[in-house]
Amino acid sequence: MHCHLLKAKIHRARVTAANLNYEGSLTLPLDLMERVGLLPYERVLCGNMANGARFETYAIPGEAGSGQIVLNGAVARLGQPGDLLTIMAFAVVDAAEAAGWQPRVIVLDEQNRVLNARNA
Repeated sequence: MHCHLLKAKIHRARVTAANLNYEGSLTLPLDLMERVGLLPYERVLCGNMANGARFETYAIPGEAGSGQIVLNGAVARLGQPGDLLTIMAFAVVDAAEAAGWQPRVIVLDEQNRVLNARNA
């Protein structure tokens, strides 16, 4: 048996820009992606705390340390600068491994810097 478990979470990521004229995706600073183990082009589920929108897209690496969280393409319609996102990625894990599973989680401050971390 396999289980779908939370692999990585970036909580309270503040949107800094929305770029409708891009192919699509979510730009995240590379250092934050690495901190939680997100790979370039990995599928992510996002929840917008400002409007309740939930959407799937994929993560693309932005400049490390920039703090830039950018909604690209169609998802630019689902948020605006200043909105807070919860960004999640999931893994398919064997049931034997699931018992001790711990996701990598970071919580960000107002400038998208790591405020606190668990397993990351």
